Amino acid sequence: MKLLVSALEHSANIHLKALKQELNPDIEFLGIFDKELGNPIIDLSSLAIMGFVDAIKKLRFFFKLNAQMVDLAKDVDKILLMDSSGFNLPLAKKIRKKYPDKEIIYYILPQAWAWKQKRIPVLEKTITHLASILPFEKSYYSQNAPITYVGHPLLDEIKEFKETLSNTNKIAFMPGSRRGEIKKLMPVFKELEKKLDCEAYIIVPKQFTKEDIKEVYGTLTKFKIVHDAHQTLRECDFAFICSGTATLEAALIGIPFILSYIAKPLDYFIASRLVKLDYIGLSNIMFDKFKGEALHPEFIQDEVTAENLLAAYQKFDREKFLNNSKELRKYLSHGSSKTVASIIEEKNEN
Repeated sequence: MKLLVSALEHSANIHLKALKQELNPDIEFLGIFDKELGNPIIDLSSLAIMGFVDAIKKLRFFFKLNAQMVDLAKDVDKILLMDSSGFNLPLAKKIRKKYPDKEIIYYILPQAWAWKQKRIPVLEKTITHLASILPFEKSYYSQNAPITYVGHPLLDEIKEFKETLSNTNKIAFMPGSRRGEIKKLMPVFKELEKKLDCEAYIIVPKQFTKEDIKEVYGTLTKFKIVHDAHQTLRECDFAFICSGTATLEAALIGIPFILSYIAKPLDYFIASRLVKLDYIGLSNIMFDKFKGEALHPEFIQDEVTAENLLAAYQKFDREKFLNNSKELRKYLSHGSSKTVASIIEEKNEN
């Protein structure tokens, strides 16, 4: 069986690796994905963008890539799209138009419930099977929509959780995975580290070379460089994290943390008018839907100062956070990878 895969983001490829372990080994991947999973048509590092402005600059490049994927769709049995709605939804529409009988599975859906809810009817009409990773997402779709809640994939990938609070005096810092966001947060994190009497760990993406680290992070003499995010978050007492999937990873693992995010001014201006949400952190968005309150503090743009982060750290209710994180874990559990694998393989037999 040939499966056309479109997984542009690093986080999507982590989930794709877990999914591949559940799939029949005879299934061949074609398209866009991490090179560890086969022979992609492009190096993922060339796709890295940060915000609306960067995306606009690379429009022509993505149009060509989109057309290449449509051509590949001709000879595959079905299509798997993961996240990246700006690329994958137009791709799905083109494939549906050119090959109306092709089965298209969308895993990690566009957050149409947060903005552009007009996309929902388009998704229902275009996608054969919508695999949702958020329990509340289904309620935004019509009653007959081809949508299934499959569970959250992070619960397939996180193997150990914190059941009690620790007191090791270790603090983790995760300034993101994109160069731009790292460069914006590191000066604040370095200033904050000076104010904290702790053993500081900086979680660096595995693909970064020594030259990358020096160029992006600068001098790190006060930080211990580590690459295993899950292990570090389990071993530390607290964390300061950039927005993104990492915030949900931390929430599920059970380490108290504070979110910090600095976007480009124009990107923030655009997003603040398009997205109708009270929070930007994935764990806060989900916990708010579930319990009607935030799970952790958030600091955005000019609020991101060492003084603000230190004050929030000092008054953080760690016991309440740990109990809430356990509730969130139960709320999201379901067995995502196995469920999506069965959707793919069952459809192949029909």
